[in-house]
Amino acid sequence: MLEIAGLLVLGIFAQWIAWRIRVPAILPLILIGLAVGPLSTYLTTEGSKFIDGNEIFQGDFLFDVISLSVGLILFEGGLTLKLSEVRILGKAVRNLIVIGSIVTLFGGAIAAHLIMGMTWRFAFLFAALIIVTGPTVIGPILRNVKPNFSINTILKWEGILIDPVGALVAILIYEFVVSGQPGEQFTLFALKGFILTVLSGVVVGIIFAFILYNLLTKEWIPKYLRNVIVLAIVILTFSLSDLLHAESGLLAVTLLGMIIANLKIDNLKEILSFKEDIVLILISLLFVLLSSMIKVSDITTILNGSSLLLFSVVVFVLRPISVFLSTINSNLSFKEKIFVSAICPRGIVSAAVASIFTIRLTELLGEGNGSMMELFHAQLLLPLTFMIIVGTVVIQGLLAKPLAAYLGVLRKEPNGVIFLGASEPARFMALFLKKMGIPVKLADTSKANIQEATALDLPVFEGSLANDDASEELDLSQFGQLHAMTSNTEINSMSCKILSEEFGSNRVFRLASNNEIINKKQGKGLLFNGLADYINITQYFRKNPSIHQYEVNSVDELNVFLQELGKSIIPLFVRYGENKILPVSNININLPESSVLYYIIKDDESENTLLNRNVADHVE
Repeated sequence: MLEIAGLLVLGIFAQWIAWRIRVPAILPLILIGLAVGPLSTYLTTEGSKFIDGNEIFQGDFLFDVISLSVGLILFEGGLTLKLSEVRILGKAVRNLIVIGSIVTLFGGAIAAHLIMGMTWRFAFLFAALIIVTGPTVIGPILRNVKPNFSINTILKWEGILIDPVGALVAILIYEFVVSGQPGEQFTLFALKGFILTVLSGVVVGIIFAFILYNLLTKEWIPKYLRNVIVLAIVILTFSLSDLLHAESGLLAVTLLGMIIANLKIDNLKEILSFKEDIVLILISLLFVLLSSMIKVSDITTILNGSSLLLFSVVVFVLRPISVFLSTINSNLSFKEKIFVSAICPRGIVSAAVASIFTIRLTELLGEGNGSMMELFHAQLLLPLTFMIIVGTVVIQGLLAKPLAAYLGVLRKEPNGVIFLGASEPARFMALFLKKMGIPVKLADTSKANIQEATALDLPVFEGSLANDDASEELDLSQFGQLHAMTSNTEINSMSCKILSEEFGSNRVFRLASNNEIINKKQGKGLLFNGLADYINITQYFRKNPSIHQYEVNSVDELNVFLQELGKSIIPLFVRYGENKILPVSNININLPESSVLYYIIKDDESENTLLNRNVADHVE
């Protein structure tokens, strides 16, 4: 009991550390697992481990726990793969998925065969395991480095798409490995087992996708049971498929996730969010468990020149070849290709699938179904994969930002604006900024607001920015500031606090509350100079939707204008430089000449006052 609790607590602790120091969670998970597992043998007199996964879960039960966990991880990965996104992706991303996977598969197999002396079938299996990168390892690196838009887009979408694709390749290669009798590699016998596995996985996956689709769309189940029933269906899909043919369950649940992701199902995001929580717990437990199972002898076996040479070939030879072949005739510069080549951290799916294959292969070969050399190669799969994972995450996590700065591929200060809320005032502001050529995106959970924004052809994110995971789901590379414009002051403030880590505290703005306006509190980062709350600004936009402008050449000139006419107008923002904007509140830059203040007039009486003063402006 204490060891199981320790696994979970240490796993969640590793996730927290990853969040604090902004590194992929897999790195502290594996390092903590190694610390309480093989490395702890040096701290005990009898040479035992603090935590040993082999002692907690034994035999088939250990295999079942890992298999089911990997199945749930792959289902969640399948839910992220939408065919509509594949179709609109750039040529470079599509090529990285196809060409990159082929180069890694064949190049990695040749390298493993020549350098490590692996038989061809185990060499191909190792190569298949290291195809996957994954968003959980790419995301933290991109958020820390902040490369330009092209690089950010390519690496982000490659990480998302290659997760389930790479897992499928690994599963299919594994079937070829285990389907053949000793000495009958890739024979008709192996092909028969491979086909049966694929058929079982595809048929079961499609059948249960049809069942799950009907359960979710025909209101046959209550809302409060939706998530747990989806979880039960995934487990049932995995189990029945595996019952029909061993190891086909992983393919079945991946396909199930992909099909569900591409059907129109209400509240699918809630299901995905629930699955992400489950997967987070499983990953936290699983990787401390798996790392603790590694033996000291496994570590010493791979700490040699051959394994380091294999690592170098995979990272410094195969990856650049994949990138440069995939980006022929693309718009990427040479320096951008160099940086993309340098970023290929392996992820959680690689480690999970490697673990499950190693356990099963060791069990099969130990029963006399292979030679001692093949058994040795099977046992090498897990430590070699972990070496690739830890090595790529550490090296690329540390060197990515200095390399991006040296190559000059860091993103310029983006001028886009994210609006929290897609309500009427937010849509009004976003539409005007979009016409000015400034990137905008609205985030909301209200279906009515989302439909209104979509009808205006405004890009919308369906979700809450008050969620820590929002920054992982959103591509923020074009956006440099947040305008929180919901009717809820607490949500506005919370979102500003969360996004301040991304944009900086001086680039997050919110609506003033009614209390702040009544008491004339000039809080930091208030939109419209703190003169209007949600109700006020909605009324002002409805009464006088015309936006006026006034040229200013300095902050002092702006302040004079606002002091003279502050009671008659609502200042929206100032445009300056290369089509950049800032709300008037707390402007902390020196405005260049020919900057422009945009504002609306409060009411008819204010308009008359402005006309009498002969203010030089014109209506857009």
